[in-house]
Amino acid sequence: AAGMVSYAGPFSAELRAEFEKNWLEELDKEDLTHSKGCTMRSVLGEPVKIQQWVVNSLPNDALSIENAIIIDQSRRWPLMIDPQRQANKYIKNMGKDTETGCDVCKGSDTNFLRTLELGIQFGKWILLENIGTSLDPALEPVLLQQKVRDGSGFSIRLGDKTIT
Repeated sequence: AAGMVSYAGPFSAELRAEFEKNWLEELDKEDLTHSKGCTMRSVLGEPVKIQQWVVNSLPNDALSIENAIIIDQSRRWPLMIDPQRQANKYIKNMGKDTETGCDVCKGSDTNFLRTLELGIQFGKWILLENIGTSLDPALEPVLLQQKVRDGSGFSIRLGDKTIT
Protein backbone atom coordinates (compact mmCIF):
# COMPACT_ATOMS: atom_id res chain seq x y z
CA ALA A 1 0.00 0.00 0.00
CA ALA A 2 2.83 2.41 0.82
CA GLY A 3 4.41 1.68 -2.55
CA MET A 4 1.15 2.47 -4.30
CA VAL A 5 0.80 5.81 -2.49
CA SER A 6 4.43 6.70 -3.21
CA TYR A 7 4.82 5.56 -6.80
CA ALA A 8 1.52 4.76 -8.53
CA GLY A 9 -0.10 8.21 -8.59
CA PRO A 10 0.65 9.24 -12.17
CA PHE A 11 -0.24 5.87 -13.72
CA SER A 12 -3.45 4.53 -15.26
CA ALA A 13 -5.77 2.03 -13.57
CA GLU A 14 -4.39 -0.80 -15.72
CA LEU A 15 -0.78 -0.10 -14.73
CA ARG A 16 -1.73 0.25 -11.07
CA ALA A 17 -3.40 -3.17 -11.16
CA GLU A 18 -0.24 -4.57 -12.77
CA PHE A 19 1.91 -2.97 -10.02
CA GLU A 20 -0.24 -4.52 -7.30
CA LYS A 21 -0.10 -7.92 -9.01
CA ASN A 22 3.70 -7.72 -9.34
CA TRP A 23 4.15 -6.59 -5.72
CA LEU A 24 1.97 -9.45 -4.47
CA GLU A 25 3.99 -11.93 -6.57
CA GLU A 26 7.22 -10.55 -5.09
CA LEU A 27 5.82 -10.81 -1.56
CA ASP A 28 4.95 -14.47 -2.24
CA LYS A 29 8.36 -15.11 -3.81
CA GLU A 30 10.17 -13.62 -0.79
CA ASP A 31 7.80 -15.49 1.56
CA LEU A 32 6.72 -12.28 3.30
CA THR A 33 3.51 -12.42 5.32
CA HIS A 34 0.63 -10.48 3.77
CA SER A 35 -3.09 -10.66 3.21
CA LYS A 36 -3.92 -12.48 0.00
CA GLY A 37 -5.31 -10.18 -2.66
CA CYS A 38 -4.68 -7.00 -0.67
CA THR A 39 -5.05 -3.72 -2.52
CA MET A 40 -4.39 -0.10 -1.71
CA ARG A 41 -8.12 0.37 -1.16
CA SER A 42 -8.44 -2.63 1.16
CA VAL A 43 -5.41 -1.62 3.25
CA LEU A 44 -5.67 2.19 3.37
CA GLY A 45 -9.27 2.85 2.39
CA GLU A 46 -11.75 3.64 5.12
CA PRO A 47 -15.28 2.78 3.91
CA VAL A 48 -16.97 5.63 5.80
CA LYS A 49 -14.45 8.16 4.47
CA ILE A 50 -14.77 6.79 0.92
CA GLN A 51 -18.55 7.10 1.14
CA GLN A 52 -18.19 10.72 2.28
CA TRP A 53 -15.90 11.39 -0.71
CA VAL A 54 -18.52 9.95 -3.06
CA VAL A 55 -21.20 12.13 -1.43
CA ASN A 56 -18.87 15.10 -2.12
CA SER A 57 -18.87 14.35 -5.88
CA LEU A 58 -15.92 11.98 -6.16
CA PRO A 59 -16.69 9.53 -9.00
CA ASN A 60 -17.28 6.05 -7.58
CA ASP A 61 -14.72 4.23 -9.72
CA ALA A 62 -11.55 2.45 -8.57
CA LEU A 63 -9.13 4.98 -10.11
CA SER A 64 -10.84 8.01 -8.55
CA ILE A 65 -11.02 6.35 -5.14
CA GLU A 66 -7.35 5.34 -5.34
CA ASN A 67 -6.47 8.93 -6.29
CA ALA A 68 -8.42 10.21 -3.27
CA ILE A 69 -6.62 7.73 -1.00
CA ILE A 70 -3.26 8.93 -2.37
CA ILE A 71 -4.27 12.56 -1.72
CA ASP A 72 -5.50 11.66 1.78
CA GLN A 73 -2.37 9.72 2.73
CA SER A 74 0.24 12.04 1.18
CA ARG A 75 2.17 14.68 3.05
CA ARG A 76 2.59 16.88 -0.02
CA TRP A 77 0.08 18.76 -2.12
CA PRO A 78 -1.32 17.02 -5.17
CA LEU A 79 -1.13 18.25 -8.73
CA MET A 80 -4.37 17.22 -10.39
CA ILE A 81 -4.68 17.27 -14.16
CA ASP A 82 -8.43 17.58 -14.39
CA PRO A 83 -9.85 18.21 -17.88
CA GLN A 84 -13.37 17.16 -16.81
CA ARG A 85 -13.19 19.27 -13.63
CA GLN A 86 -14.33 16.32 -11.48
CA ALA A 87 -11.46 16.65 -9.00
CA ASN A 88 -12.03 20.40 -8.86
CA LYS A 89 -15.68 19.91 -7.89
CA TYR A 90 -14.76 17.20 -5.37
CA ILE A 91 -12.09 19.33 -3.65
CA LYS A 92 -14.43 22.34 -3.47
CA ASN A 93 -17.17 20.20 -1.90
CA MET A 94 -14.71 18.67 0.58
CA GLY A 95 -13.47 22.17 1.46
CA LYS A 96 -17.01 23.26 2.31
CA ASP A 97 -17.08 20.59 5.02
CA THR A 98 -13.95 21.90 6.75
CA GLU A 99 -14.15 24.32 9.63
CA THR A 100 -12.12 27.01 7.86
CA GLY A 101 -13.47 26.45 4.35
CA CYS A 102 -11.77 26.59 0.98
CA ASP A 103 -10.65 29.53 -1.16
CA VAL A 104 -10.22 29.16 -4.91
CA CYS A 105 -7.84 31.33 -6.88
CA LYS A 106 -5.79 31.42 -10.06
CA GLY A 107 -2.13 32.38 -10.38
CA SER A 108 -3.23 35.32 -12.53
CA ASP A 109 -5.51 36.79 -9.81
CA THR A 110 -4.33 40.17 -8.50
CA ASN A 111 -4.93 39.08 -4.89
CA PHE A 112 -3.39 35.63 -5.36
CA LEU A 113 -0.55 36.02 -2.81
CA ARG A 114 -2.86 37.74 -0.31
CA THR A 115 -5.38 34.88 -0.56
CA LEU A 116 -2.58 32.37 -0.10
CA GLU A 117 -1.15 34.30 2.85
CA LEU A 118 -4.51 34.38 4.65
CA GLY A 119 -5.07 30.71 3.86
CA ILE A 120 -1.75 29.76 5.43
CA GLN A 121 -2.29 32.02 8.41
CA PHE A 122 -5.77 30.69 9.22
CA GLY A 123 -5.40 27.07 8.07
CA LYS A 124 -7.74 27.45 5.12
CA TRP A 125 -7.67 25.16 2.10
CA ILE A 126 -6.45 26.88 -1.06
CA LEU A 127 -7.27 25.46 -4.48
CA LEU A 128 -5.06 26.90 -7.22
CA GLU A 129 -6.78 26.57 -10.58
CA ASN A 130 -5.34 26.70 -14.09
CA ILE A 131 -1.72 26.88 -13.00
CA GLY A 132 -0.23 26.10 -16.41
CA THR A 133 3.33 24.86 -16.80
CA SER A 134 5.08 27.21 -14.38
CA LEU A 135 4.41 28.40 -10.87
CA ASP A 136 5.04 31.71 -9.17
CA PRO A 137 8.48 31.46 -7.49
CA ALA A 138 6.91 32.87 -4.30
CA LEU A 139 5.17 29.48 -3.88
CA GLU A 140 8.44 27.53 -3.58
CA PRO A 141 8.83 27.81 0.23
CA VAL A 142 5.20 26.71 0.65
CA LEU A 143 5.41 23.76 -1.75
CA LEU A 144 8.70 22.63 -0.22
CA GLN A 145 7.30 23.11 3.30
CA GLN A 146 10.25 25.29 4.29
CA LYS A 147 8.99 26.08 7.78
CA VAL A 148 11.29 27.84 10.24
CA ARG A 149 10.95 27.48 14.00
CA ASP A 150 9.96 30.88 15.35
CA GLY A 151 9.76 30.91 19.14
CA SER A 152 7.03 28.46 20.12
CA GLY A 153 5.64 28.04 16.58
CA PHE A 154 6.65 28.03 12.95
CA SER A 155 6.82 30.66 10.25
CA ILE A 156 7.11 30.41 6.49
CA ARG A 157 8.24 32.88 3.88
CA LEU A 158 5.78 33.87 1.13
CA GLY A 159 7.14 36.42 -1.30
CA ASP A 160 8.49 39.28 0.81
CA LYS A 161 6.41 38.42 3.89
CA THR A 162 6.95 36.04 6.78
CA ILE A 163 3.76 34.31 7.91
CA THR A 164 3.37 32.89 11.40
